[in-house]
Amino acid sequence: MSQLISRIPATIAINASLSDAVALGGRVPTVIMMSAAWTAASLTFQGSPDATTYYDLYDSDGTEINIPAAAARRIILSSAPFTDHKYLKIRSGTATIPINQAAAAVLYVEVWE
Repeated sequence: MSQLISRIPATIAINASLSDAVALGGRVPTVIMMSAAWTAASLTFQGSPDATTYYDLYDSDGTEINIPAAAARRIILSSAPFTDHKYLKIRSGTATIPINQAAAAVLYVEVWE
């Protein structure tokens, strides 16, 4: 049976679209818990192997990893796009059209084992 290892906060500041970095510690995120204060937008991501250089995440077809989101939801993730990243940032909107949040939004990334 899977066990929750940690719930890591990722904050998107007011009038911003990109969260602070989440240190995954070599684990794969499986759930994102959405803030009740959420300006409507999908979620996209940046990953990093070193917490210095971040890359927008795309699938093998060249499509940006894009997850529909709404306030106060618990979103279950497919692990495949996130397996090779030690650090993760969550974006409101897309790389080409980021959506600034009207209020600070704290999302929680759950890491399970």
